[in-house]
Amino acid sequence: MKSAYELAMERLAKEGPIHHLTDDQKAAIAEIDDRYRAKIAEKEVFLGGKLAEAKMSGNYPEAAQIQEQLTRETARLRDECEAEKAKVREASA
Repeated sequence: MKSAYELAMERLAKEGPIHHLTDDQKAAIAEIDDRYRAKIAEKEVFLGGKLAEAKMSGNYPEAAQIQEQLTRETARLRDECEAEKAKVREASA
């Protein structure tokens, strides 16, 4: 009797081939993750400080605008990160 994991892997293999990453690709993906984690943290620190200042001064419209900017920039950086990782993964295909 096969485990649920084995059955799921068989179904995935039928849908499309499973690509195994090389050690170099894994290292490249880890480096991309680290770089973008740092960029996101930098934005959170920078805009987080501005957000706190706006809230403390009672400027809530500006605080909302800064929060939206932080959300947009974080999403953009995450999208860029995933795009770069996809390029590395496609190199093995």
